[in-house]
Amino acid sequence: MTNIPTTRLPDGSAMPVFGLGTWGMGEQRREAAAEVTALRAGLDLGIGLIDTAEMYGSGGAEQVVGQAIAGRRDQTYLVSKVLPSNAGRRQVVRACEESLKRLGTDRLDLYLLHWRSSVPLEETIAAFGELKQAGKILRWGVSNFDVDDMQEVEALSPDCQANQVLYNLTRRGIEYDLIGHCRERSMPIMAYSPIEQGALARNRVLEAIAREHGATPAQIALAWVLDKPGIVAIPKSRHPERVKENLGSLAIKLSDADRSSLDAAFSPPRRKQGLEML
Repeated sequence: MTNIPTTRLPDGSAMPVFGLGTWGMGEQRREAAAEVTALRAGLDLGIGLIDTAEMYGSGGAEQVVGQAIAGRRDQTYLVSKVLPSNAGRRQVVRACEESLKRLGTDRLDLYLLHWRSSVPLEETIAAFGELKQAGKILRWGVSNFDVDDMQEVEALSPDCQANQVLYNLTRRGIEYDLIGHCRERSMPIMAYSPIEQGALARNRVLEAIAREHGATPAQIALAWVLDKPGIVAIPKSRHPERVKENLGSLAIKLSDADRSSLDAAFSPPRRKQGLEML
């Protein structure tokens, strides 16, 4: 079992820097058993963090996660997200309760607003506070929020604990200002699609670096994300052997030469860019 490092949240609690994503799970009933098996394999390896959302498979992913963590809730750091269409005060509370039912638990470790909508942030934050007071969530955060969005949240409440955004070697725009903004507040960035939905696993530059480390290109892509303080990687896989492979990225230490080669192939941003989403 791997001892996974943690990063600190603004409230002083710890979050594992490596977890299991579930985007794309719960969409096909015939895939459910394999998805549960993959998640349980991750738990067996010591991967406690599982990220999901009510949007994924229209609740199907949460049901898959619920099956996977049955009897093992206490070893799981559970994250889910509420749709912007449910961002109103009453709707958030109802959506959370429905997520908890699908997950088969009485609480979430972290509950995120999936992205912004026309609903005032005050309403969503008030609902998060209500859920936290009731013990249904332990903390809350946001997803797909840029610096200006974060500033709005911070003006309303000091309690935001994390921001989940798209981040990988091909999507480096947040390095210009968002990573620094969150790091100053000890707020983790949760990086979704850290292997660019598998595309980076077939990159020639990564293949060359991987050969030097006796690793795979996907492991190098993940090691690059994990190389940065305050970043949490949540790759998704339906295959237990791939889950194990992804976890192996924690053991890879990139050299300065590796970083330079990756910067040459995947240029860091030189100016502000719009926040990318998938």
